[in-house]
Amino acid sequence: MMTHMQAQENEKTFAPSDRVTVERVEFKNRFGITLVADLYKPKGVEGPMPALAVSGPFGAVKEQSSGLYAQTMAERGFLTIAFDPSYTGESGGEPRYVASPDINTEDFSAAVDFLSLRSDVDPERIGIIGICGWGGMALNAAAVDTRIKATVTVTMYDMSRVTANGYFDAMDADGRYELRRKLNAQRTEDARKGVAARAGGVVDPLPADAPQFVKDYYDYYKTPRGYHKRSLNSNEGWNVTSSLSFLNMPLLAYSNEIRSAVLMIHGEKAHSRYFSEDAFKKLTGNNKELMIIPGASHVDLYDNQAGVIPYDKIETFFRTYLK
Repeated sequence: MMTHMQAQENEKTFAPSDRVTVERVEFKNRFGITLVADLYKPKGVEGPMPALAVSGPFGAVKEQSSGLYAQTMAERGFLTIAFDPSYTGESGGEPRYVASPDINTEDFSAAVDFLSLRSDVDPERIGIIGICGWGGMALNAAAVDTRIKATVTVTMYDMSRVTANGYFDAMDADGRYELRRKLNAQRTEDARKGVAARAGGVVDPLPADAPQFVKDYYDYYKTPRGYHKRSLNSNEGWNVTSSLSFLNMPLLAYSNEIRSAVLMIHGEKAHSRYFSEDAFKKLTGNNKELMIIPGASHVDLYDNQAGVIPYDKIETFFRTYLK
């Protein structure tokens, strides 16, 4: 067991902590897909504890950003899991490299199932953290799953909005039609070949005229800072046809009905900041908060290289609402 654990540790893109124990766990979602997670437990803390399920960014794996958040929150006294979403990383599901607004929302609820049944977890004190595209899934999960008592989104993307409308909603109905036409032509091609074409991860080599946010993604996913062999963004990306569901199914239809607490965190300089700002406007009740981090980019919140992740704020938020 120890050698396996050691191998697990060495695969992570962040330094291990001597204040937590880590173990690999598995659980199924209601679609029957086996999800694999790293469970982080604070040393010397007796249960039942408050617990957090963490996932994201979109196209990342649990050894990247989500694992760092899970480990850090475990150091602060929470039992946490960072899971690989369905069809990605070490989790199950065929074909590989598929994203789905429904199944990936369910992945969070399946994590809540798993945590709820543990003797060292207080089932009344379970929260979730969603990073990047998984921020949108986390909000969607909070809208449907009343067992989730508090939600933190970090550098959130609404994947259905960006897929259907393009960045800054710049795509019109004709553009959407053309995208649908291309995606469905790809479906025929995939069916003919019996294998799904991949969209490509972060562009490599980096073009000189790449936008700053693409340079930021490259700096995380394609360098030793954040590269991982199982990360879609570090390698060949999602299946091209994954985009079809997001074109047709808005993720945040009922986010205005979330009664539990929500903290949305975004970087001031992030290209994606408008996703959090607009989603926040839809939220109701006095237990919702938007925190903009001065000077921070989208990727600055993936790891703590820039020292701007507001862990103290996240801890205080969960301590307030998971009690």
